[in-house]
Amino acid sequence: MKGADRLRDLIDSSRRVVVFTGAGISTESGIPDFRSPGGIWSRHKPIYFEDFLASQAKRREYWRLKFVVDRDIREAKPNDGHLAVAKLVRSGKAALVITQNVDGLHQASGIPEEQVIELHGNTTYAACLDCGTRFELAPIRAAFERDESLPVCDRCAGIVKTATISFGQAMPPEAMRRAEEATLACDLFLAVGSSLVVYPAAGFPELARRNGARLVILNRDPTPLDSLADLVMNAEIGPTLAVAVHHQRF
Repeated sequence: MKGADRLRDLIDSSRRVVVFTGAGISTESGIPDFRSPGGIWSRHKPIYFEDFLASQAKRREYWRLKFVVDRDIREAKPNDGHLAVAKLVRSGKAALVITQNVDGLHQASGIPEEQVIELHGNTTYAACLDCGTRFELAPIRAAFERDESLPVCDRCAGIVKTATISFGQAMPPEAMRRAEEATLACDLFLAVGSSLVVYPAAGFPELARRNGARLVILNRDPTPLDSLADLVMNAEIGPTLAVAVHHQRF
């Protein structure tokens, strides 16, 4: 795998790698992506944040869709791509992972939670929109499946929602700040499994390149930022990263 060999050389010669991941790394774990043909948003209309807040009917629709999509996420396990990224972090070669994904598979692969920056939140638990109290999904699911009861915070009576960023909802400022800081500090930015069309997240590869870092894009399909990259690989993510990373002598 010629591209994987080149990637291995770039990683080996780098001091600080940032790994940026999108849906493509998790499709190999059986999680459908959202935006491609046949993806989740081509089959289900997303609920906008303002509608979620304004309407109990929209909140019920949101939770119905959540528990349909959730089946794939509950059963998914980290694949070779996640494990390769975890090895980069464990070795110290990569300080952290910036991800657009909400499935928690980077943490499941062994990366400490504080080293995963989730730009779009996390769908494996819920939180109160007012006080931030965390809620596990199992009791919410049981109550909803019984009589479509909507979850309400037992501390402040606020609205409870999965800890994800919905359409129309503000990006998390602390995650964005940390991601920008890490991007400016890296000398190799590795974009994996992202279409690089969703902003502001897709701005980080551009920022890294403008700041002098080398840019690698590994994705099944071409992206709008390919012309900026030092290396572009349109290939399977898990096998490619396995070759590039697992043979490293960290």
